[in-house]
Amino acid sequence: MEHMPLVELQAIADVTLPETQTSMTREQRVERWIGLLRSDPERRLRSLQEIEHLSDACRRECRADNSPLTVAYDDPVLHSAGLRSDRVGDCTAFFELSDEQVHHAFCSCHVGLMMTGSEAARRLRRVMRRDAFRKKVISALAPVVGRLFRTD
Repeated sequence: MEHMPLVELQAIADVTLPETQTSMTREQRVERWIGLLRSDPERRLRSLQEIEHLSDACRRECRADNSPLTVAYDDPVLHSAGLRSDRVGDCTAFFELSDEQVHHAFCSCHVGLMMTGSEAARRLRRVMRRDAFRKKVISALAPVVGRLFRTD
């Protein structure tokens, strides 16, 4: 089966989307990905190899066959929602993740060469929770810190 971005497909075929299709929120996209990883909990997935040592350009292009990113890209729902490839750059953009989040979730320096689907789901969930907690703390502390440095 050949995967092709919707834009390219529209160039060679008459493609109409159902009126009821709505865009997915970030949370919906990430939850779907976690669900896909959990749906085959014993599946052996390859990690991303030492992505923290790559230049930004190389990291964006980085991919691995049968990685957690491949699981997301192979899903027709996420693919049709706009996920362009299983490369780190396309996945970080589509799922609105930082390079640091992808590194902590799927890099070989954290998980070794392989991980299971359930482990990948658990790591992705943990990264998302840590990010949500960090944002909550920062938003709670911002007014306090602002008052401390106010000069009026």
